[in-house]
Amino acid sequence: MNFSRTRRALVLGGAAAVVARPSLAQPFPSRPIRMLVGFAAGGGADTIARLYAHKMQEVLGQSVIVDNRPGASQLLAIRPMMSSPPDGYTVTLATGSGLTQGPGVRKDLPYDPLKDFSLIGMVATAPGVFFVNPSLPVRSMRELIAYAKANPGKLNYGSAGVGAANHLQMEYVKHVTGTSMTHIPYKSDQDVTLQTAGGDVHVGLTIAQFAIPMVLAGKLRALAVTGSTRLPALPDVPSITETGVVELKGIDNYTFYGLVGPAGMPQPVIDKVSDAINKVSAMPDVVSRMRQTLYYEPATGTPATFRRYMEAELPKWKQLGKAVKIEQ
Repeated sequence: MNFSRTRRALVLGGAAAVVARPSLAQPFPSRPIRMLVGFAAGGGADTIARLYAHKMQEVLGQSVIVDNRPGASQLLAIRPMMSSPPDGYTVTLATGSGLTQGPGVRKDLPYDPLKDFSLIGMVATAPGVFFVNPSLPVRSMRELIAYAKANPGKLNYGSAGVGAANHLQMEYVKHVTGTSMTHIPYKSDQDVTLQTAGGDVHVGLTIAQFAIPMVLAGKLRALAVTGSTRLPALPDVPSITETGVVELKGIDNYTFYGLVGPAGMPQPVIDKVSDAINKVSAMPDVVSRMRQTLYYEPATGTPATFRRYMEAELPKWKQLGKAVKIEQ
């Protein structure tokens, strides 16, 4: 045996390992991050995703690329994230319907958000507006409920599709108030506002971003906004809390937007991305655009507070799931 040759090979091999080791320990992020979104370009989720992706690039020093995968109740964006390596380079910006509402109500979704995701952080919350076609003889949520009870099955409501936030929220309203309305699914919140203004739909609920312009133009009549605070753009429209309809007290946000990754992401990576969200949410230009133009509330917090929020929301929707059957 040639011992000198063997020694040389061991030395060279050790040197190669030393050279290779730094590449394995590169600080995160060392390459672009892909942010999957389960909605088409131009919608509310896409708007938030692109705003935060652009600003997170400034914070993290790496590109954050938005990848739109619309359809199947966000599954087209969630499935590839779940099957990706848990290294922080593939994440999903999901909405409340994909994170708590749908998983609580539906039995056919292939994931448990508390077990199958790494919960990174809340990005934003979105208020919603309940509205009707102006020809409907109701001017408040209390009057709408009374009218629906007096005319069972005669009213319909529109949604952005089966499993969408407005579909599940309206089913919640029907359940807690004991009313009956027919569901008409469309493809987007914009469709709901247009069809309600046109008279094909009686009742609607969408994010404020799409409802407010139609309300101000007189094409829709706003009855209430979700949560406990009025919107500056609609100062005469009461919040759900102010309506006095106690059955509706469980309606807080219309929806929320959260960033999640595959289960098993290293905690330092989770914390770094969460910190980037917080820094973006505190930027004055982001706060101004979110509140004054898009009517969203930027969120800050920790992965732990995000988890606690979801843990508090899921039981409400699971209770609804026992009363109604909603499957794709």
